[in-house]
Amino acid sequence: MPLQLLSLLISLVSALSLSLDTLGQATSLGGYLALVNRDYVLAADYEPDDLVRPNVKATNGSAILMRSEAAAALEELFAAAKDEAGLTLYAASGYRSYGTQSAIFERKIKNTGSREKAQRLVAPPGASEHQLGLAMDLKATPTSNLSASFAKTKQGQWVAENAHRFGFIIRYKEEWTDITGYAYEPWHIRYLGKEHAAIIYEMDIPLETYIAALRAAALSQDLEEE
Repeated sequence: MPLQLLSLLISLVSALSLSLDTLGQATSLGGYLALVNRDYVLAADYEPDDLVRPNVKATNGSAILMRSEAAAALEELFAAAKDEAGLTLYAASGYRSYGTQSAIFERKIKNTGSREKAQRLVAPPGASEHQLGLAMDLKATPTSNLSASFAKTKQGQWVAENAHRFGFIIRYKEEWTDITGYAYEPWHIRYLGKEHAAIIYEMDIPLETYIAALRAAALSQDLEEE
């Protein structure tokens, strides 16, 4: 890890009053920094207990549940896009159960003809952020597909530049594929809370790198205080 990054994160850890214990709570299941990928997977029966439907335009109203705080933030994001830029966003997919993700993944294997190819495009069951209830897929129009072309739309550009103001990050950038393990998804936003989202936006690093740096910084600070 670059020393400059670690030094900056030590300062941030101090400013955010994060110890190893509090960071552990934030990154554990139920915390808004919980990390989910192919290395950190969720149990088949995990489901957040505070799922609600955000009051936003959607392509499928029954599939856009989010945890309550994330849902409120999404409403603010959609409203700001409309008020500030005259842009309409559509929510396409929020919370997904383990079973739903399994069906999607198996369908992708059939379409690609390879489990390895499918894993680059769709998270296996248990490895999807959607199961956390903290992620949402966005569309520029009700009929558009979820594709990299979203980044070229006015909506996609506005989201990329402003999502952090409402506590969201673009989770899977093209240049982060080797770290995140997933292909570029400019339509997929992840809720972290405003402080952490703003820091990640400014530092332009993936969540995996950010959490590793926070842990290293918190450990360094705890050792200094002993």
